[in-house]
Amino acid sequence: MPAGWIALAAIAVAGLAALTLLVRLLEPALAFFPTGGEHETPGDDGAPFRAETIVTSDGERLRVWHLPHDAAMARVVYFHGNGGNLSMWSPILADLWRHGFDVVAIDYRGYGVSSGRPTEAGLYRDVDATIAFVRDRLPHITAPLVYWGRSLGTPMAAYAASREAPAGVVLEAGFPNVRSVLEINPVLWTLSWFSSYRFATADWMATVRCHALVLHGDRDSVIPYRLGQRLFASIGEPKTFVTIRGGDHNDASPADPDIYWTSIRQFVESLRTSRP
Repeated sequence: MPAGWIALAAIAVAGLAALTLLVRLLEPALAFFPTGGEHETPGDDGAPFRAETIVTSDGERLRVWHLPHDAAMARVVYFHGNGGNLSMWSPILADLWRHGFDVVAIDYRGYGVSSGRPTEAGLYRDVDATIAFVRDRLPHITAPLVYWGRSLGTPMAAYAASREAPAGVVLEAGFPNVRSVLEINPVLWTLSWFSSYRFATADWMATVRCHALVLHGDRDSVIPYRLGQRLFASIGEPKTFVTIRGGDHNDASPADPDIYWTSIRQFVESLRTSRP
């Protein structure tokens, strides 16, 4: 090979290596938008709760909230999206409690008062610690166990289900993987091939054999509705897809509360009646 071609190849390899390094340095800032503190709790919305600390396998200390319910339809382990912290999601958690659910939720590392900095691999460790907390430290209840993820929480819920099977999984405003979210932006889609992040909801769900409920707003301006449909198509049976008409990505309350809560109640009832 001529020396000029060797030099060009070396420059290309060095350039790709530098681009990969740059993308991987920037990817946490592009994927996570945490805020610190804890300024609002479910108690402000009239829901009882206990705040506790759990420790991950790599030593991070995470805030966990438990909203106990004496007559729970199901125990929901809720994995929130990539923005804010538990305080921002507090009204949603309290609303779940008001609709008859025992609720557990964590702030990922670097969110709220949890220690550390978020990474994809780190969040999976956070999920592992949450599963262990629910299994080993909470009082047992006979109601079905449901992992519920919203937006970035959907790969977390899917991963959790692949680790220890629940009765059911709710995937709200989700996506098959992070590259699918970037496909409408040619620059970001190209850069995603140099990223280590996958957030592969569909891949995790491929290993799961429990009833899945997929909820997606048809006016979602962040994760397009078609990605919710694509995620649903990739999931094995049993599964249910529900369109939230008029629903956008960051709705604090459902755009169509009747269909939203009716579909959730029907889903949970199907879990209760199908249990041995």
